[in-house]
Amino acid sequence: MKILRGILAIVVGLVVGGCVNMGLVLLGPQVIAPPAGVNVGDAESIRASIHLFEPKHFVFPFLAHALGTLVGATVAYLIAASCRKVYAFVIGAVYLAGGIAATFMIPAPVWFICLDLIAAYLPMAWLAVLIGRKLTKTA
Repeated sequence: MKILRGILAIVVGLVVGGCVNMGLVLLGPQVIAPPAGVNVGDAESIRASIHLFEPKHFVFPFLAHALGTLVGATVAYLIAASCRKVYAFVIGAVYLAGGIAATFMIPAPVWFICLDLIAAYLPMAWLAVLIGRKLTKTA
């Protein structure tokens, strides 16, 4: 039963975190308009126009990565039957791997890549463990 809950924790954590991530990625251009003529849904358009992006254009991508990881890792922590911390960090590590892959596919300034890889994944998994501990103590 613990193994099934562990698998469920990973799958649900990844799906829920992915939904949060995608929701914020889709919301971002509605809140902060991209530079004129840039299609943020097309990596080639971004690559050709990256010089037009300002720091404000990277707020929602960072939030998507950080909050997607935080929510997904918290969900995994809460679902797991044992070794909850491990499951939260597995979510963080999977999303970190995705972030590393994205650095090769989607152009971004070095400062953003560093901030994203350092602050958006494993620290959010750690924060998820703290949140999960609080939630399970009060439940």
